[in-house]
Amino acid sequence: MQLRLDGLEAHLARGLAGLYVVYGDEHLLAQEACDRIRAAARAAGFTDRSVFTVERGFDWSSLLGASQSMSLFGDRQLVELRIPSGKPGKEGADALKALAAAVNEDVLTLVTLPRLDAATQKSAWFTALADAGVALKIDPVERAQLPNWVGQRLAAQGQRVAAGEDGRRALAFIAERVEGNLLAAHQEIQKLGLLYPAGSLSFEQIHDAVLNVARYDVFKLNEAMLAGDVGRLARMLDGLRGEGEAAVLVLWAVVEELRTLLRIKRGVAAGKPLAMLVRENRVWGPRERLIGPALSRVTEAALEKALTLAARLDRQVKGLSGGTPGNHRNDPPPDPWDGLFELAMTVASPKAAPVPPPRPRAEAAGGARRPA
Repeated sequence: MQLRLDGLEAHLARGLAGLYVVYGDEHLLAQEACDRIRAAARAAGFTDRSVFTVERGFDWSSLLGASQSMSLFGDRQLVELRIPSGKPGKEGADALKALAAAVNEDVLTLVTLPRLDAATQKSAWFTALADAGVALKIDPVERAQLPNWVGQRLAAQGQRVAAGEDGRRALAFIAERVEGNLLAAHQEIQKLGLLYPAGSLSFEQIHDAVLNVARYDVFKLNEAMLAGDVGRLARMLDGLRGEGEAAVLVLWAVVEELRTLLRIKRGVAAGKPLAMLVRENRVWGPRERLIGPALSRVTEAALEKALTLAARLDRQVKGLSGGTPGNHRNDPPPDPWDGLFELAMTVASPKAAPVPPPRPRAEAAGGARRPA
């Protein structure tokens, strides 16, 4: 029997099946579903638990033996079978069909699998499992559904966002911040529950709590660039450097934003609507409202020049070459982090002095310095 995730609680309230198959790549939801099944099993007297993980050379006979035997202490058993690859092989397929055919009221079996393609869902072994028990498919929460999902999770811990536009903006902010990562969303929601009492949450409370986590997130550099927030940009770069983030990853994040801006800039020049270009280039959330002002600050020639500097920086951070003081006006600064700051400033503040003066050796050892 196929069952939707939102029908699991009602199903468990009516009674347990003898076999459950939970499959899908949304790890948080799959884990929570398995936890609900385990809790119901314990409440029904399945207190003895055995866990099997299928790896190379797995002994399928041990699984079949456990599913057909009583506990040494006479307790009812919960047998868990984890198949991380989703591919049991021929021997495993035969064993799973035998497992589905075996009926033992003192054993409850829980099989967990990753996301399965259509062909695997039609295989004989999976069909046998689904027909013998309950198959629970864990679908991902789509980006458009994520704000509502966050709202439901907040309600479950006694919190809610303000009514109207402020509430919608708060939910959209969290959804954009976690980028569809439900585990990150779950952690942020739990943090809100610890920081604030039950009741209504303002956008400012949510913004401050979530932003504290994102401050040194390399993938948030683009927001500081687009907003022209030079202070935040400098703090983030210093923080990333202090945390040991790889300069090559920071360079990649900055260059991706430069390329996006250049594509949109050229598209606008060719007469295409900005709204269409924003969608085509997957510019969502806060970036969507920041892209227009950023485009007005920077020229196509400046973006092309920045990408030329980025190519030199790429060689520098990989140890292939580097700039030296006074060598050439187009060389990157001696410190690649100063070069990254200059590159990001192409968008954040094109008219500002791009490179700080060389630091004394003692200061350089203590961390990156940026202009105030």
